Amino acid sequence: MDAGLAILKEGGNAADGAVATILALSVTDSSLFCFGGEVPIIVYDPKRGVVEVLSGQGSAPRLATREYFLGIGGIPGQGLTPAAVPAALDVCLTVLDRYGVKTFSAVAGPTLELLDRGKAPWHADLARTLRRLIDAERGADGDRRRGLRLVADYFYRGPVAHEIADWCEANGGLIRYTDLATHVTRIEDPVSVDYRGLTVCKCGAWTQGPYLLEALRLLEGFDLKSMGHNRPDAIHVTLETMKLPLADRDVYYADPLFVDVPLPQLLSNEYASIRRPLVDMKRASLEQRPGDPRGSKPLLDATAARRGLGGPAHDTTTCLVADADGMVIAATPSGWSGVVAGNSGVWLGSRLQSFNLWKDHPNCIEPGKRPRITLTPTLILKDKKPVLAVSVAGGDGQDQASLQLVLNAIDFGMNPAEAVTAMRFGTDHFVGSFRQTPPQLGSLMVYEGTPQSTIDELTARGHKVNVVKVPLWEPTMLSIDPAGLIKAAGDPKAGRHAAAY
Repeated sequence: MDAGLAILKEGGNAADGAVATILALSVTDSSLFCFGGEVPIIVYDPKRGVVEVLSGQGSAPRLATREYFLGIGGIPGQGLTPAAVPAALDVCLTVLDRYGVKTFSAVAGPTLELLDRGKAPWHADLARTLRRLIDAERGADGDRRRGLRLVADYFYRGPVAHEIADWCEANGGLIRYTDLATHVTRIEDPVSVDYRGLTVCKCGAWTQGPYLLEALRLLEGFDLKSMGHNRPDAIHVTLETMKLPLADRDVYYADPLFVDVPLPQLLSNEYASIRRPLVDMKRASLEQRPGDPRGSKPLLDATAARRGLGGPAHDTTTCLVADADGMVIAATPSGWSGVVAGNSGVWLGSRLQSFNLWKDHPNCIEPGKRPRITLTPTLILKDKKPVLAVSVAGGDGQDQASLQLVLNAIDFGMNPAEAVTAMRFGTDHFVGSFRQTPPQLGSLMVYEGTPQSTIDELTARGHKVNVVKVPLWEPTMLSIDPAGLIKAAGDPKAGRHAAAY
């Protein structure tokens, strides 16, 4: 956060501040997000009045085949072999190129200050790699955009790429030079729906994000405000609604460059109208119930009850930045449980574990394919201009928290500080995104301190209630009012914070 503020104070815009923050997070939050990890980003560009998604997610290397992982007993949850192609640096450079005004050298400065403190053995190596990238940038002789391309070339197609690839090959990894050299950051349109007069934007079905949009379509048919915030009816209907698009997520969502995801049908009003009656206000659902959007049926005729080996629900970190000119950046950086690639200081992540090995499933691993990830920033517009942005850390729970923040703001009129600190609830009624953890059907997590009468009512409806002491996920949120006043907050109990100048 301090890194981003420093760049803003030096004349940078939201794009520059976001990149400075993301780079610094790879050091300060290195167990949650690594330099060789991934960062989906949503940008509102006020100069053109458009929202764009930058797909900061690396693909599976060419050697990462289904047959390979079947041969070793599955996709590991840690180590070198589940590393996707590093995407974080390229998406940061793309943000600077398309929207920023600062050089890579400038935005990397705060990160170098952190690394030079030498608090971890790999810090000196990553600092040396960053300085090599800065040296490459100087070859542009003051041409900022050309300098950014030189940095990308040096990392992805130059000496660093060869060093990482050679080290991976020597140590049993799957990443090769061609995987790095052909990596690109895709610029995509957001996926969006209208909800109570606002437009909610998410990344595509290579993330879990569209299921939040599915949930909003369903919830439009309920008067949440009249039910009362976090009263039994409101908790019940929100949770039961979430279960339906989560089931669709588990059946349909995957990289749309490889499979035909029926997203237009999934997000249609017609589909919502046939799925909404499945929400029983008196009873909790104890089964997964994907729908049939192609056949316009509320339930899919038959689904395989597939389960994986399971693994821990890893975390991530958050980044939201807005500036006085109207630019807004919502990003969700992540990457963990990997290894440092030799002397580069570059930690590689383990994101391939978000694939499965189920033949013919949309999210089955294939070379060049992006895993369907949990990372899912949110941007909300009114009259085509941003009014809300959300980023949440917390694996599969990210959009459960994001949905509640959106409802807190839109349906219950809360400001960011109120929305992020309000009691949250959640469920594990889905196939987990980390090695396909089996679902806990009917589960409902609520905070310690939830009124016993609320717990009793939800239990009576069939929910399997678990009272937890720790915050459910780590949310951040900002709002922008018509006068341009920006309010931002993070849940301090979850280690999230906000700052401005």
